[in-house]
Amino acid sequence: MLAIVLVAIILPAPVSANASQTGEPASLRNEAEESAASDRQAVNRELELFRGSAISLSQAMAIAEARHAGAIAADVSFDGTPDSPVYRVKTLHHDRIWQHTIDATTGKIVGGEAALPLKELDAGDRSNLVALKTIRHRLADAVRLAEQAAAGKAISGGLIRERSRLSFAIVVMSGSDLKEVILEPPGVARRR
Repeated sequence: MLAIVLVAIILPAPVSANASQTGEPASLRNEAEESAASDRQAVNRELELFRGSAISLSQAMAIAEARHAGAIAADVSFDGTPDSPVYRVKTLHHDRIWQHTIDATTGKIVGGEAALPLKELDAGDRSNLVALKTIRHRLADAVRLAEQAAAGKAISGGLIRERSRLSFAIVVMSGSDLKEVILEPPGVARRR
């Protein structure tokens, strides 16, 4: 998930020890430091594009869900790497996962849509998506709550399963920080 990678990149790196303590040549340390700086620049560029987006994550989900009556958003993330920033939205409809690309500036669907039958997913993903169909709360509800709780704007969201619990993981930009908010929908049955 892009958001988890973003959080990992933005978190401060530990202070590096000198070469005599680590046995690491200075040239390797310099390459690693340059790579980390480049990664931070790429993340900062993407976050700036996100801040300037006219379309919110919630709007992108609604646009994708409207493509198929009864579709449910299962995963959404901002992607600032193409020429024009987009949201990548996956919806569940009639035992298929539909993949949509929504322009973050105009709200228009970019390119076509792709569908993947649930039976082609691994058992864990299939189980999560089947559970998603049975719960009352939706990803859009989780995004709204996470944005309120973290006082910011959601940049990604999706399903995770931790310790046999199905939850929504939402990454929210609050000021210049990224915060991950985990919400367990009420009434979700535990599956092992």
